[in-house]
Amino acid sequence: MSASRIGQMLPSRSVSVLNGGNVWFFGGGAQYPAGYLVSGVRSMLIPSQLSPFSPQSIAPLGVSERRRGLAQEKMTENGVFSRDKVLTIDTMNPRVKNVEYAVRGPIVQRAMQIEKELREGLKKPFTEVIKANIGDAHAMGQQPITFFRQVLALCSYPELLNENMFPEDAKNRARRILHACGGGSVGAYSASQGIDCVRQDVACYIERRDGGVPCDPDNVYLTTGASDGIVTMLKLLVCGEGASRTGVMISIPQYPLYSAALAELGAVQVNYYLNEEKCWSMDLSELESSLAEARKHCNPKALCIINPGNPTGQVQSRQCIEDVIRFAAKERLFLMADEVYQDNVYAEGCQFHSFKKVLFELGPEYSDNVELASFHSTSKCYMGECGFRGGYMEVINMDAEVQAQLSKLVSVRLCPPVPGQALMDLVVNSPQPGEPSHITFMKERTATLSLLAEKAKLTEQILNTVPGITCNPVQGAMYSFPNISLPEKSIKEAKALGQAPDMFYCMNLLEETGICLVPGSGFGQKDGTYHFRMTILPPTDKLKILLAKVKEFHQKFTQQYS
Repeated sequence: MSASRIGQMLPSRSVSVLNGGNVWFFGGGAQYPAGYLVSGVRSMLIPSQLSPFSPQSIAPLGVSERRRGLAQEKMTENGVFSRDKVLTIDTMNPRVKNVEYAVRGPIVQRAMQIEKELREGLKKPFTEVIKANIGDAHAMGQQPITFFRQVLALCSYPELLNENMFPEDAKNRARRILHACGGGSVGAYSASQGIDCVRQDVACYIERRDGGVPCDPDNVYLTTGASDGIVTMLKLLVCGEGASRTGVMISIPQYPLYSAALAELGAVQVNYYLNEEKCWSMDLSELESSLAEARKHCNPKALCIINPGNPTGQVQSRQCIEDVIRFAAKERLFLMADEVYQDNVYAEGCQFHSFKKVLFELGPEYSDNVELASFHSTSKCYMGECGFRGGYMEVINMDAEVQAQLSKLVSVRLCPPVPGQALMDLVVNSPQPGEPSHITFMKERTATLSLLAEKAKLTEQILNTVPGITCNPVQGAMYSFPNISLPEKSIKEAKALGQAPDMFYCMNLLEETGICLVPGSGFGQKDGTYHFRMTILPPTDKLKILLAKVKEFHQKFTQQYS
């Protein structure tokens, strides 16, 4: 071999070429003399009198190399080499593919497409899409609380503190929050657990809410909405393999955050069914049978409760909460209480009872032993400030070493959004009697909650006038979850299309009326029953239109498929 040939070197990078349906490989990751090719990864030199880029001179990639999934490159029509994707649907995390979130699922995606079609002038039997699929209060027209936005404006642009357009109590709140921020700016990171003075205010709020039950600020963690705290707790709880894998008991119907998080973490979802005939109440015998069955194939460690309920709108009684706490104590289950709708209670005779308060009122046998994490948020209640992603969780009776791990885990995400922390502080430390903003604040708060109560009653009443629809009282939260009777013909057609029957129903409703609801199958339901979830948040006039369209559609749909 001449020195001139040795001097000609192939690129050091391995490449492959498609030729006649076969994959060919050369280069091998090292430099070889021109005219010599490399077969697979075995570095076998193959002499050739042809150009190294000639198809006739390229050795085939061995089957074993293909099976190993080695990265390959292909030559495009213009002669450029393009590499196969490293991350594909086959190589991605399989648990992510199991995650489903109905609240923003196919129905919502189609609703967005329809909105685009309407903007482009496509004719429909309606002029707008009414989204009643999600509890996004401000998107539905609910107005923000003036005091909250004043303080947030001052925190975001401190120069406004020098102006006379804001009340003094708003300025004082802003100064206190800014003083606790690095560099006096909400743009700085905070401590991972949250701003210290905000956690102190949260602790004081919890003590007031619970009639003096003490709260240690060190047990309060500020979070990116309640969802962040819930997922963080689930991360701590999930472990084991096979029959020892962690099981988590969740209510059915449930908020899809729980099933999605459990799927992503590879935990076992343990369903317990709420009693629809008794206004979606919890049934102790159902908890017991669900737990007993689950213990045959996993290790149930936690029990999740949403109160007031989402999507079902029930408010659990104090007796129910006592029963659940005693059950958790007896069965050694970690309690997770999702209480983000704690101000959203409308029905006469209903009252919100925090799990922590009831726990402590049951005495030391329970208050010193039952492990509890409870969650709250700025996104719901009368605030509706979803986009700020503010929230907190409080942990009770957590093992000290585990709590140290919790603190480490939250430090990985640095800190929750500081504006969200500031907003959480305003929720738990709102204007007090005698302060300049108190009267306006109370007026706005009361008006918002009163209007929600009116719309809850309106929704229940109108839906119950429709033959084939049965709606339990919306006792709290922001949703109704009516039971819908579907004709057998529609059920068969849905199954032929590979759709859940209530998904088929809701998709037809969207296409014909522009109403966007979420099928009950996205939340879970007893076999053979069908539901949809709709929020009560739209303005009253639009809510009446929505309900009238649902009524008309259901009657037409029933006739069509009878």
